[in-house]
Amino acid sequence: MAGQFEASVEINRPVEEVFAFLADGRNDPQFSPRVQEITKTPDGPTTVGTVFTSTVKDAGMKTGRKFRITEFEAPRRIRWTEISKNVVTADEGGYDLESTGAGTTRVRIFNVLEGHGIGKLLVGFALTAARKDANAFGQRIKAAAEAA
Repeated sequence: MAGQFEASVEINRPVEEVFAFLADGRNDPQFSPRVQEITKTPDGPTTVGTVFTSTVKDAGMKTGRKFRITEFEAPRRIRWTEISKNVVTADEGGYDLESTGAGTTRVRIFNVLEGHGIGKLLVGFALTAARKDANAFGQRIKAAAEAA
C-alpha cells in the first residue's frame, strides 16, 4: 500500500527567496523536528543529483535517510526520491512554488510513502500521522522561511 500526503501554505516572501531556502535541504531541521542532522553531497549549489543524507527520529527510533534530487527548476519545482532502504520510504516528494503577488509565495509540499517488507503493514500508520500533521508542517515551513 502506498499513499500520499500534502500541504499548501502561503509564505510572505518572494518566490526566489523561498525556493533558495527550500532548495538547501540543510534547512530542513528548522521546520521538521524529526530531522536530527543533515548533510549535502556534493558541496556547492543544489542541482539534479544532489544527495541529502539525514538522521531522523520517527516513533522513538532513529533511522538514516538519503534523498536524491531528481528535478530542479528554479524557482518553481523541486522533486526528490528516497534512495535509502527503510521499511517506509518517500519514493517521490517535492515542492511546487508559485508567486501569488508582490512578495508572497504559495508552496505545495507532498510525499508519496511506500512500505517495504514489514513496512507494508506500517505505511498506513505513517500516512495517517503525516496527513494529521500536514497543515502544521506547512505552517512550520512558513515560519522558518519567513524567519530566514
